[in-house]
Amino acid sequence: MYRPLLIVVSAPSGAGKSTLCDRLLAERKDIHYSISCTTRQPRGLELDGRDYSFITDIQFQKYIKEDAFLEYASVHGNMYGTLKRTVTDALAEGITVVMDIDIQGAKQIRDHVRLGHSDGIPVEAFMDIFIVPPSMDELERRIRTRGEDEPDAIICRLDNARKEMESVDEYSHVVVNSDLDTAYAEFQGIIEGASKG
Repeated sequence: MYRPLLIVVSAPSGAGKSTLCDRLLAERKDIHYSISCTTRQPRGLELDGRDYSFITDIQFQKYIKEDAFLEYASVHGNMYGTLKRTVTDALAEGITVVMDIDIQGAKQIRDHVRLGHSDGIPVEAFMDIFIVPPSMDELERRIRTRGEDEPDAIICRLDNARKEMESVDEYSHVVVNSDLDTAYAEFQGIIEGASKG
């Protein structure tokens, strides 16, 4: 018997977090992706309602005033947040939820759950995983080769990555993504173990 989990996954930009989460979701139909709200514009092939809920600054501020977010943060000049009902409704239905969020949001959820202020998320259902690159040089190579960012944005992402790496010890689990298949096997194993209790 599997128990539903709230799995928070964080990583510096370019470490492979989204790739690992996408592979997990493709293989495990019993696990759902928590779609975050964001004020940024869609990138590439992203779709509203599938990758993110793209909303206005005004709507985002309205949700903050209504205390509707489980977590929210400003990242790279844009707002991101997860609505409480997205997570609690899924857990109540026995569905495991994966959240692909930054370290600020992960800390907010971690603190809320451990303090018992998580609005329906039991502490035993929570786990967090930090994905790290094998080196900063490799991280820079990955960010540059994906070709999504301007030079100034790349510098910003690398600066942020160095700061984010300082939070690695706050996470219960750390996966080094030097080889994707090996990292995925470890990632999946951690989740399997937790879901069995």
